Amino acid sequence: MDSLVITDACDANEQLIESGDIRILPPIFQMYGKRRAFSGRIVTVKVFEENVLVREFVASKGHGRVLVIDGGGSMKSALIGGILSNSARKNGWAGIVVYGCIRDVEDINGCDIGVRALAAHPKKPKKTGAGERHVTIRIGGAEVRDGEWLYADSDGIIVSKTELSV
Repeated sequence: MDSLVITDACDANEQLIESGDIRILPPIFQMYGKRRAFSGRIVTVKVFEENVLVREFVASKGHGRVLVIDGGGSMKSALIGGILSNSARKNGWAGIVVYGCIRDVEDINGCDIGVRALAAHPKKPKKTGAGERHVTIRIGGAEVRDGEWLYADSDGIIVSKTELSV
């Protein structure tokens, strides 16, 4: 992310926020990873307490995109850890937002990627392969659509229908 500041983007785009073209995710996420600010086109995946689809995405080329994982807000297991965050970094993902938990916090914090998650949890996820790709998801009442744009910094996370200028 070059220098887009979330607070400035919100101040400059109040009409787009009112219309729903820009949505602000609820302030429920913890910050992990070395990148405190990141942005990119969104790729969505919906899973519940399992991460086979997540593993497939981070193993593919990210091209500066952001993976948004709807884990249903579950606090019963982690959806990514150090291995997957490092895979995402190596494959060019800008960041990962997890509506659920992560693990291997020290490994993730040492990785040059931006990660947001609800909390850390030591239990690994199941490996069933269940889930959905490229679907519209809801996080705290805010819709997140595959192909939209996500911007994250220390002040929060916003999602926009279109790319915002820096």
